[in-house]
Amino acid sequence: MEPVAPKFDNSYASLPDRFFTRQQAEPFPAPQVVRVNAALATDLNLDPDWLRSEQGARFAVGNELLDGSQPIAMVYAGHQFGSWNPRLGDGRALLLGEVIARDGSRYDLHLKGSGRTPYSRGGDGRSPLGPVLREYIVSEAMHALGIPTSRSLMATTTGETVVREEPLPGAVLVRVASSHIRIGTFEYFASRGDTEALHLLVEQVIERHHPEARDADNPALGVLRSTIAKQARLVARWQGIGFIHGVMNTDNMLLSGETIDYGPCALMEAFDPATVFSSIDHGGRYAYGNQPRIAHWNLMCLARALLPLIGDDEAAVAEVQDSLDEFIPRFAAAFSEARAHKLGFSENGEEDQRLVQDLFTLMQDHQCDFTLTFRRLTDLAAPKTVQHVPMTEASAVPDLPEAFSPWLERWRRRLQQDDVNPEQRWRRMTRANPAFIPRNHRIEAAIRAAEDHADFEPFHHLVDVLADPFTYRPEHVDDALPATPDQRVTATFCGT
Repeated sequence: MEPVAPKFDNSYASLPDRFFTRQQAEPFPAPQVVRVNAALATDLNLDPDWLRSEQGARFAVGNELLDGSQPIAMVYAGHQFGSWNPRLGDGRALLLGEVIARDGSRYDLHLKGSGRTPYSRGGDGRSPLGPVLREYIVSEAMHALGIPTSRSLMATTTGETVVREEPLPGAVLVRVASSHIRIGTFEYFASRGDTEALHLLVEQVIERHHPEARDADNPALGVLRSTIAKQARLVARWQGIGFIHGVMNTDNMLLSGETIDYGPCALMEAFDPATVFSSIDHGGRYAYGNQPRIAHWNLMCLARALLPLIGDDEAAVAEVQDSLDEFIPRFAAAFSEARAHKLGFSENGEEDQRLVQDLFTLMQDHQCDFTLTFRRLTDLAAPKTVQHVPMTEASAVPDLPEAFSPWLERWRRRLQQDDVNPEQRWRRMTRANPAFIPRNHRIEAAIRAAEDHADFEPFHHLVDVLADPFTYRPEHVDDALPATPDQRVTATFCGT
């Protein structure tokens, strides 16, 4: 079977060799395809049937390259939990190359779990099956939720065993992103005083992500400002669905404004701003409530790295500071808009801020599920003219506690102040408040079935349910429910 060859156009691999190491993936004995993202493959001019073939399986683990592919392991640095690491890089990954999609957009094809590289720092570069399935599930769910994110094209087992705490089946993920240029990529070259490399990176980022910066008086400053705007919108969207990244290191923050690296992460269940989802985040650095502050801190790291191009005189430093100061109001505006959509308001005024804060206080005091609380409000806002299935019709889905009653009266009065068609308002709330999210205990159950019994049906089921997160289907109520005490996943870590 002949592949429908993608149009490779590898701009990053044309940079000088100090940006990466050229190398092949390590061979794997017996790769087998677990799942192909057919819609994404079609968008990328790849034949889904070919990807499901034996030849496609060899491609998906790096055993067989397509014409035009130039595999490289990218080098970068980063601040990890606030501590500087001067040289990280793709220790378990390879960038196969860049492809041009049907709409003319450029995307990276990236292998994760493809073997050892010069940046592996003693690791084997392999991935167990679990982290591959987790990233596939969560990244595709985030896409369906409307969050800018890397995507998952394929999940493939390798036919070998990977040893972590126990022997586990190995796997490789084919990841797709607008690029893999990170804040840590700029930090790496800035720390070496390599101004030429910084110039080349800025040109790459302008071409791929921030074309508006090309006409700026100072293109590097334009890149910083555009990145600040994208990150403010991204983190506001995270906060709006209760997503907690878990490892917001500077090497995990892309200049494209996409979410990447789904290791220790989750969508919050019982609302608490102090919630973390990384077993090593003992101080709560990356807790839900800290994510805006950490994003701002990461952007300050990017600003420092760009200073050699922007200028270090007093006027240039003032411009950089002014740009960084824009993050908080940009984030606040985007998060305010997201909350207005979730609560059914046409806009979010000063009085509404108190209403929102009182809701969050009630949710925290009563340990209410973040997603189900907002979905219940959506059900309550439904006019009689629309047909829908309220989630509380399933006896397993709890209603709001009685203590919410005074707040609900305030909320209803507030809705009446807006001159908005009730059906339009309800539909907007429905699109802002999902019924189904990737819950950690459901993901863990799918991983356990696959690793322990080679049963991939729970994985496929979960991916399919999460592809339509806003439409409640009563037959899938178990996928909508939060974890019971005995189902809670208490240890989350990178795993690859």
